[in-house]
Order: sequence, then C-alpha cells, then structure tokens
Amino acid sequence: MKYAVEANDLTVAYHKKPVLWDIDLEIPSGVLMAIVGPNGAGKSTLIKTMLNMIKPVTGETRFWGEAYEKQRKNIGYVPQRGSVDWDFPTNVLDVVTMGTYGELGWFKRAGKKEKEKAIKALEKVDMLPFADRQISQLSGGQQQRVFLARALVQNADIYFMDEPFQGVDAKTEKAIINLLRELRSMRKTVVVVHHDLQTVEEYFDWVTLLNKVIIASGPAEKVFNEENLMKAYKSKVDKLFS
Repeated sequence: MKYAVEANDLTVAYHKKPVLWDIDLEIPSGVLMAIVGPNGAGKSTLIKTMLNMIKPVTGETRFWGEAYEKQRKNIGYVPQRGSVDWDFPTNVLDVVTMGTYGELGWFKRAGKKEKEKAIKALEKVDMLPFADRQISQLSGGQQQRVFLARALVQNADIYFMDEPFQGVDAKTEKAIINLLRELRSMRKTVVVVHHDLQTVEEYFDWVTLLNKVIIASGPAEKVFNEENLMKAYKSKVDKLFS
C-alpha cells in the first residue's frame, strides 16, 4: 500500500539537541488528521521537516511513495499566521493568485485563468469582498481565510496546515472546519497541527499524538484516549480539559 504521506526514521536536532526522535508515521489518503501534543512537542517542526523546510539528521518522507520534489505541485501548505510578514505591500487577490505559481511557474505572469481560480477560492472562504484590500488591514481570522484560499487554488492532493484555528473567531473556525471536511469529502488528505483538545474528536477522524516521539497514531476513536493523552502530556486528563 502506498500511503499519502510516509515518514521513516525522522530525527531532527537543533544545536545537537533532539527535537524529534525516530519518527515513523504513515498517513492514509483521504483522512483529516490532527497532530496533537504539548508546547515544544515538535508539531510544527514535524510538518516543516516533511516539507523539506528543515533538514533532518536522519530519515526521509515520501508522498505517494515519491520524494517531495516529485510531488511538490500536489502538496499545499498553510503556515502559522504569526510567521508571515503581513506588512508586505500586496492585496488579497494577489496573495491568493500566488498559489497558482507552482502550476504556472515563477517567471510567467498570472493571467485571466489564474485570476478566476483565485476569485473562486476567495468566494469559497467568503473573502471576495476584500479582494482589493491590503493584507495588513485584515483581522487575524480574515488573514487566515486568505491563506486557506491561497492553498485551495493549488488544487493539491495533500494539505498541511499549521494551527489554522489559532486566534480566529468562532465564525471563522466554523468556516475553516467546513472547508476541511469538504476537502476530505473530495478524498484530499489534510494534516493539521491542532492545539484544542476539546474539539479533536469532533473535527478529526485521524489523530497523531506527538511529544518528540510518536505516542500513537491512527483513527481518533482508537488513539485519542486517556492513556495516550497522559503519555503525551505527562498530565492528568481532567487538567488538560479544564
């Protein structure tokens, strides 16, 4: 079986201090998966390593059995909102249109077809009225929707999203999860770094519990339980949900 994503023996270290240790992870196609764990567990580091943004000490990641370079066009990424320079002088439509560059190539100018794709994606996240707005003028939730729209225009098969629900209002959170469920219904694979334990079982059908090593990974109803949560967080479960 070829998994959508398969990490083998990934170890990552900063200044010789291990951040991720001996990660083996298999993600089937068509799942909506949360990566869950305490602060400093290596959640963001894991997806960045999978996407070749961080070089591992050992190991590799395969997408449909191939290296990232061969599947790059089929992989979408939504970074943490806080890691983006929102003062960059560009408007919403241009940011979303940038998502077509993987298909278009960096040295070709986006045309009518690419603009139409961007407009449809903005409609999907209810941000079309803001198409001409400077991104620095948007609220946190609006900025997150713009980044989701940029990922959507790629029409990827696999999406990685780093804390897409962080700092957004309830309306935006509902819009995001509806969009993720729609992607899953289209047999896309969606991997989300997530921090709210109370919504894990409601939002996700697959869960990976991480604390520098893989604690457990699989269907939510099987792995998201008290025993695994205590291993991951080293804390009583009632404290985690209080």
